[in-house]
Amino acid sequence: MKLAILAVGHKPPAWVAQGCAEYVKRMPRELPLAIVEIKPEARGSKTREQLLAAEKTRLLAALNGYPRLLVLDERGADLTTVQLAERLQGWMRSGGATALVIGGADGIDAEIKERADETIRLSSLTLPHALARLLLCEQLYRAISVVRNHPYHREG
Repeated sequence: MKLAILAVGHKPPAWVAQGCAEYVKRMPRELPLAIVEIKPEARGSKTREQLLAAEKTRLLAALNGYPRLLVLDERGADLTTVQLAERLQGWMRSGGATALVIGGADGIDAEIKERADETIRLSSLTLPHALARLLLCEQLYRAISVVRNHPYHREG
């Protein structure tokens, strides 16, 4: 099984890229994690709907080969790390690649949200997109640590 974070946005700051690279490197061989940057649509005089439609086209192309889709959204399910680990374990049992989508500045097109198997949120706080990417990388690593009873995650 493989995991991918599809993130609509510009190249993140070096510290985010380095942090994500560290968690990608820590993932086990049988659960590789990839980060796929999706180019955001140039804003110009386009409407929000036009921006989302253009980004939807790019996301749909990138989603090819990922039968399981999770969307990150502020109205999504609020999971604990242990609940995320349980989901991850279920995905591993059922197999197939899983994509987790972080939308751009204007969000995610409704069609992508409707196609999602699940919608989750990382926080009730508003997070910059780059920080959300890093946080998701860390939480996926933490979730596999829980699954493997690794001491990285401690319940207290």
